[in-house]
Amino acid sequence: MSAEFSTFINIGERTNVTGSARFKRLILEGDYETALDVARQQVENGAQIIDINMDEAMLDSKQAMITFLNLIASEPDISRVPIMIDSSKWEVIEAGLKCVQGKAIVNSISLKEGEALFLHQAKLIKRYGAATVVMAFDETGQADTQARKVEICQRSYKLLTEDIGFPPEDIIFDPNIFAVATGIEEHDNYAVDFIEATREIRKTCPYSHISGGLSNISFSFRGNNPVREAMHSVFLYHAIRAGMDMAIVNAGQLEVYDEIPPELREAVEDVILNRRSDATERLLDIAPNYQGDGKAAVKEDLSWREQDVNKRLEHALVKGITDYIIDDTEEARQQAERPLHVIEGPLMDGMNVVGDLFGEGKMFLPQVVKSARVMKKAVAHLQPFIEEEKSDDAKSNGKILLATVKGDVHDIGKNIVGVVLQCNNFEVIDLGVMVPAATILQTAKDENVDMIGLSGLITPSLDEMVHVAKEMERQGFEIPLLIGGATTSKAHTAVKIEQNYHAPVSYVPNASRAVGVCQRLLNKASRDIYAKELAKEYETVREQHARKKPRSKPVTLAQARDNAFKPDFNTLPVKPATLGVTPVTADLATLRNYIDWTPFFLTWSLAGKYPRILNDDVVGEQAQSLFNDANAMLDKIIEDNTLQAKGVIGLFPANRVGDDVEIYSDESRTKVSGVGHHLRQQTFKDKFANYCLADFVAEKSSDIEDYVGAFAVTGGIGEDELADSYIQAGDDYNGIMVKAVADRLAEAFAEYLHEQVRKHYWGYAKDEALSNEALIREKYQGIRPAPGYAACPEHTEKQLIWDLLSVEAHTGMKLTESYAMWPGASVSGWYFAHPDAKYFAVAKIQGDQVEDYAKRKGWTLEEAEKWLGPNLSD
Repeated sequence: MSAEFSTFINIGERTNVTGSARFKRLILEGDYETALDVARQQVENGAQIIDINMDEAMLDSKQAMITFLNLIASEPDISRVPIMIDSSKWEVIEAGLKCVQGKAIVNSISLKEGEALFLHQAKLIKRYGAATVVMAFDETGQADTQARKVEICQRSYKLLTEDIGFPPEDIIFDPNIFAVATGIEEHDNYAVDFIEATREIRKTCPYSHISGGLSNISFSFRGNNPVREAMHSVFLYHAIRAGMDMAIVNAGQLEVYDEIPPELREAVEDVILNRRSDATERLLDIAPNYQGDGKAAVKEDLSWREQDVNKRLEHALVKGITDYIIDDTEEARQQAERPLHVIEGPLMDGMNVVGDLFGEGKMFLPQVVKSARVMKKAVAHLQPFIEEEKSDDAKSNGKILLATVKGDVHDIGKNIVGVVLQCNNFEVIDLGVMVPAATILQTAKDENVDMIGLSGLITPSLDEMVHVAKEMERQGFEIPLLIGGATTSKAHTAVKIEQNYHAPVSYVPNASRAVGVCQRLLNKASRDIYAKELAKEYETVREQHARKKPRSKPVTLAQARDNAFKPDFNTLPVKPATLGVTPVTADLATLRNYIDWTPFFLTWSLAGKYPRILNDDVVGEQAQSLFNDANAMLDKIIEDNTLQAKGVIGLFPANRVGDDVEIYSDESRTKVSGVGHHLRQQTFKDKFANYCLADFVAEKSSDIEDYVGAFAVTGGIGEDELADSYIQAGDDYNGIMVKAVADRLAEAFAEYLHEQVRKHYWGYAKDEALSNEALIREKYQGIRPAPGYAACPEHTEKQLIWDLLSVEAHTGMKLTESYAMWPGASVSGWYFAHPDAKYFAVAKIQGDQVEDYAKRKGWTLEEAEKWLGPNLSD
């Protein structure tokens, strides 16, 4: 299936003072906190890179860039995507490169001031380990024709790769998108020039990329958004196929190509492709008809029921309609020579259409999972007839074993991958969760599978994947290994896993990539080629990792502690109204009012913030359908009482001792019930403190009586049983939906309970009156950081919470050997009440803190390195 759209990268455009009036105002006013929200919204709305530009005459651009990038570094939900440093001033770009996290992208360099400066800047970019945008601009000016675009880019490529050894995969050409339909004849071929130049550049400059500013193409129709959106969609449709693989674009303002009204699409295509001399005039004539909404309502009808049975089956699969599938499958069986032919014929034909549409970006994951439900119902109807004939099953594309590794209970992502693979005629053996290496490998042998896929969410799962790879090598396996899950990465796969196993090891970032990867690995002709590509790619990643400089300058633990955060304790801490351990329950009907729906859509790979996503031009229709299904599921769960929410909280006297928090059994503070061990940020901070969670608690020597809290909640009592009941009935869609909804209920329970703690159990914010939106935006006093996450990343600290609260006795929740929580829909953490308490990321720590932490925990150095592995400095 086509991977053109699934690999296209959206570059967010709103964190740019030259392109966003709101962002410019916020930066000029020094309101960086709200400016961070602009960046966060870009990521939530689907930007895979964010472009940051501070070029404003009334601004100290260099200082603004440094300040903003340092703030982003402490925001995990923003810093998880790469940063494009955009400036016309080299000093601003270099300042940004010195403080940005991860691999940055420079926007931009060019030949306009000659080869010497061009190569000097490129050498520095290479030294910083960054990629760069190269503008199609030389000493004589900006490239406008196809020939000029190709000439400048080829010259730049030759200079970069041959003169200074710049990695070709780090070169992003911008061949200049110019406005069309301007009324000037010389401009009519600008889009074609870009598209054809793109095709030639990608052919003659191997491994390079193509980008551009999409909004330029429609500049002459500013004020008419429907026409502009149609122009963007049509241009991308053709440019992506020519090789354009990224663009600065507002993904929320793109029309779906197939849903552009035919009259408008034809007129726009005439302009973009310069197919007729009067194209501009014709588009101008019809443009007023599409001002405003510009779309006619599409009425649902059943005319598809009048088609032949094969077409009806295809329509049902594409649309996810189960209402008529049994009758249509039976009709097809009656017409077929054998029941197996129905699977091999019309049903697989229909699923091939689904696969193609998904690969082209015209279907989304929820739709594909619904298609799988239709397919399973059809196959279930045919199965007795097939068994009656005692015939072999339909030939599959390959057999794949999937498993969540030992110690980990999370499987929503794995389940979605399995369904997508099944939709593309792969046989999937899913071993479930918490699967030991021995079970995985023995099953792989017994079932003679073609490849193994490992999944995991928590950081200890990474080590378990390394162990499985080593065992596959020791036992002489030859099959490919797939790696996926939230904590995995290409870098970890290259550095830690791939070198332990000689056969292909492929990192699969999401479900949309799984099919293409599996097809290449199972095809004999393409496997060797792909394996060589992977080996080369991983070697490059390892080289970059080896020479990677620290993201920020490290400091010693003593220096970090000297720069600790020192909150004001002049106002004495509020004594909790209810000290000790309190079991709690919650009504699901109440919890649904506290749900943050945005992560729910991300689970299904629909990017956008709720509620805006429901009206999004690209995914809005599918998001609304998914939202309706989720609420219908909630209604049924509440009515049938099939899920229960249980929790427990504890509020305790406590004081800080160094970077630890002593927790006392009672107000006498003579008996220590437990010690919370916390980590401190250990990189150089210019204007900020080196935070540690212990900083938010009063020092024991101060004689100030302070307090901390702990909690553990689950919304998933019964989730596994309910999900399995759907899956056993062939309904993977609702099986996954149960777990996705249960996850939201657990997070909602944590939100609701924290509110109750602030207002009642602890009572330090009795008069708080916040909306759910304000709660989601954390506008309240205090924090509830969770072990395993940014502020307290070490997972074994969950055991202290379990011991203090007797969590298993009160809720039934358990910890696995890797400290994952069961049920999967569970949340636990600490309560800190100080008004200045804030979330932060510990990030990388140094050897002296590892040794210190080992002593505080009573561990060997090896144990500390094992559990602190993801945070160890390179």
